[in-house]
Amino acid sequence: MAASILSSAVGRQQGNLEKVRPAGVAGIFYPADPSALVAEMDALLLNASLPKIDGQIVAAVAPHAAFPYSGPVAAFTYAALKGFSFARVVVIAPSHYEAFDFTSVYDGDGYATPLGTIVVDTAFARELTKQSHSIQLSDRGHRATRQGSEHALEVQLPWLQRLLGNFDLVPIVMGSQSYESSRALGVALANGVDKKNTSKPVSGDTLIVASSDLSHYHDCAEAEKIDHRTLSALKARDYLSMSRNFEMRVWEACGGAPIVAAMIAAEHLGANHAQVLRYANTADVTGDPSHVVGYSADIFVKSQSQSSTDPPFSLNEGEKEKLLALARQSVEHIVREGKLVDVVETGDEVLDQEHGAFVTLRQEGNLRGCVGYTSAAKPLYETVRDTAALAAVRDPRFLPVKPEDLPRLEYEISVLSPLVHVSDIHEVEVGRHGLLIKNCHREGLLLPQVPVEQHWDRTRFLQETCRKSGLPEDSWMDSDTDIFRFTALVFNEFAKSG
Repeated sequence: MAASILSSAVGRQQGNLEKVRPAGVAGIFYPADPSALVAEMDALLLNASLPKIDGQIVAAVAPHAAFPYSGPVAAFTYAALKGFSFARVVVIAPSHYEAFDFTSVYDGDGYATPLGTIVVDTAFARELTKQSHSIQLSDRGHRATRQGSEHALEVQLPWLQRLLGNFDLVPIVMGSQSYESSRALGVALANGVDKKNTSKPVSGDTLIVASSDLSHYHDCAEAEKIDHRTLSALKARDYLSMSRNFEMRVWEACGGAPIVAAMIAAEHLGANHAQVLRYANTADVTGDPSHVVGYSADIFVKSQSQSSTDPPFSLNEGEKEKLLALARQSVEHIVREGKLVDVVETGDEVLDQEHGAFVTLRQEGNLRGCVGYTSAAKPLYETVRDTAALAAVRDPRFLPVKPEDLPRLEYEISVLSPLVHVSDIHEVEVGRHGLLIKNCHREGLLLPQVPVEQHWDRTRFLQETCRKSGLPEDSWMDSDTDIFRFTALVFNEFAKSG
């Protein structure tokens, strides 16, 4: 197979490829000799045993460290491609060596590896740049610098050549890591793949690969904790929370923006299932658990058999009581002492999981404060502690709670499910779903109980969430507006008061 890849790629190179990006890390991150390279990949692929893939793979994530470290995990991503055929592959990578504030689509004609040169789909590349000012044709992030040649994109290419043979390449390096940049690229990719006047209009002809490692240089236990939070959100397809937590550095992935962009594109192209094929870190190779780097192999699949229902979540009565007591303790402490109450891990697996949550305070039946974290950035018990305190003293709609108010406060907690993007407003069920609406830097959220209390229908619910976002009420129909739905487990102590 190596010979056929090499001969066909070289044959294509003999055409009119004027600007070819040379292999920059061959002999460093992976073997420079074609035979040795193929032998190493084949050996790794043999050890990558997979469950049956149910559906069409639309996008994937693979790590990008040197083959001895990340290769055993990357092999799972690429083993999943056996039996699939793609005429075009989009590879999205971060920039490790060069800083710039846009998404750089390579402006050349080819990308070279020891297995030959892959032709760039220049027409598709140009089409992407027409869709957003944040996407530009450029060699920034692709060219060699004094610091070195970018490896994150290049190391994916030999794998793709080995599994797919000939394909056209769209090489993309993201300089900006913002959600807006990821969204712009994800939507542009989906639009480009589906556009009927391109040379390859069928979505199944295009594969999107995000290149990313996970957490860096923590001890093994801490790395696994951080990485599994990231992967839980990935499986739930909650890319908004992922992007926020990457930006806040609560979670870590050097290719976080490429992952989010790939997830958005895959969703628009019909992917309805995310699967983690493999997770490992460098301790599995080096035996040193003190400073590790995490890796995962993931795929996004368009499947007929996968359900799009919200992930189930529940708390028993004891756990609810603990959280309500913690909310009350937190409010009383912040009001009387002026600082957050100290809390430690509860030892309860459910309460120690990361969840978004809101705490609502009422006084004599009237709203007195409501603040929440929409994303699962902290363990649930910490989220309740923080948001209860903020509801008491930082809700800008109300004066801070005073000590004499404390006995009259009633507490309600809403624990949020992951955020699910709404592609059809008929997915929104009044009384079941809350809404988060986001357009650029404006966003607002309303909990599921709000439209029930106000007797709103679905349209009014959408309009009022837009108004909460500071947007015109019809902005939910704007193509630049993202609508996310979520469910909430709501419990309170109102019945126990008075």
